[in-house]
Amino acid sequence: MLPTSALDYELPETLIATRAAEPRDSARLMVVSRRGDGDPTHASVADLPDYLREGDLLVFNTTRVIPARLVGRRRDTDGRIEGLFLSEDAAQPGRWVLLVRAKRAKPGVVLDLYAPDETIGASIRLIEPAGDEPGAWAAELVDPAAPTLEVLAKVGRTPLPPYILKARRAAGIDVGDAQDRERYQTVYAGRSTGSVAAPTAGLHFTPMLLERVAALGIERADVVLHVGPGTFRPVETEYLEQHHMHAEHCEISPEAWWRIMEARRQGRRVIAVGTTTARTLESYALHLEAHPGAHPAPHPATINTSLLIAPGYRWRVVDGLLTNFHLPRSTLLAMVGALFDEGLPRLIALYRSAVERAYRFYSYGDAMLVLPD
Repeated sequence: MLPTSALDYELPETLIATRAAEPRDSARLMVVSRRGDGDPTHASVADLPDYLREGDLLVFNTTRVIPARLVGRRRDTDGRIEGLFLSEDAAQPGRWVLLVRAKRAKPGVVLDLYAPDETIGASIRLIEPAGDEPGAWAAELVDPAAPTLEVLAKVGRTPLPPYILKARRAAGIDVGDAQDRERYQTVYAGRSTGSVAAPTAGLHFTPMLLERVAALGIERADVVLHVGPGTFRPVETEYLEQHHMHAEHCEISPEAWWRIMEARRQGRRVIAVGTTTARTLESYALHLEAHPGAHPAPHPATINTSLLIAPGYRWRVVDGLLTNFHLPRSTLLAMVGALFDEGLPRLIALYRSAVERAYRFYSYGDAMLVLPD
């Protein structure tokens, strides 16, 4: 078993990125090999095509982020509340599941949700605690006048990770939600809406960078994983394997899976853009391994995954990974460490080097490209 302490490293708060690089592909890029202990190369994301080969397959998570962060007040106490929209019951439009930060929440309490101009844009009534997520409630819109996504477009704010909001408050920074709505969304986000956090490695791409990559003969496939709040949940158990892994919805079309498998058969490199993409690819591979009854195995339209990838994992699909620098004691750090032959010690050494060189960390930070050779 892996002690959670192995996922620790020291990070000065000044290196937590509070805003995104401009332009997107000007973020710094550390390029490393999965094998050996050679020194990393330091570049920028705009240089990414220099490290790819004709025939490589880049795989992107095209999920769209919901403006899911909620701010408002309780009608019974006039106390301020913050929350996060998680999902809507498909069978009961207007019935939500949300996380609520409110003292002594109870059934029947009505929350008035504020639009960015501080006017009441919608109201929601708590019904009952939902599931095993601390602070999760089933709730219903009061007098719903519009579909949920329209309501969220009016009252929701960009669901920035708590550490960015905290760092901004400490530094007295107010970027404005309109700017975050644009920057906390990939330029290639599709129609499938459901994430309450961005697939952050993809935030570095510009339309021009995508065109440059395609012009080199580098192929592309798209998948979807709707990123949930559990992606930021720290590992608080003594050992990583004791951590309760969050579940997320993901999907790969049969056509995209065929292209991915064709690249594998031809010995071409499959490079995942982001840990959410890597998790989707490996989850589908494991699902199909576990259901070998048909030849080929039946391809599911969607699956829910709670896959934890840690050092010692045998990768089925992913050869390389473009990723940001992740939080200590996180499952994402464990996943990236699993790529290296030398495991977490190699990754932690690279993170220490990134700290020494003042790389910017976390969702709006710089990037690392892990190549198979």
